[in-house]
Amino acid sequence: MSKGYLVVESKVNDPVAYEEYKRLAQIAIAAHGGRYLVRGGAVDVLEGPWTAPQRLVIVEFDSVEHAKKFYDSPEYRAARAARKDAADMNMLVVEGLPI
Repeated sequence: MSKGYLVVESKVNDPVAYEEYKRLAQIAIAAHGGRYLVRGGAVDVLEGPWTAPQRLVIVEFDSVEHAKKFYDSPEYRAARAARKDAADMNMLVVEGLPI
């Protein structure tokens, strides 16, 4: 089975409200076996026309299916509701290499 990686690009509009989203998201991620690999560290573009995101987050799950269950969970729906006006996000899930 392959791991699933949630990749998130975030533009924070309201830092105070975003803190509540982060708190709730962290609880949801832990409840679904996720593990943060990258959480808002410095980004340097090395090649190509990329625009470095304001905030980049990568979360590892046991599989793509686990990542999707996390995303659709009641815990993460609550986090998304808290984030409504706090940030604009692009999010995808990608399948890792077979283990």
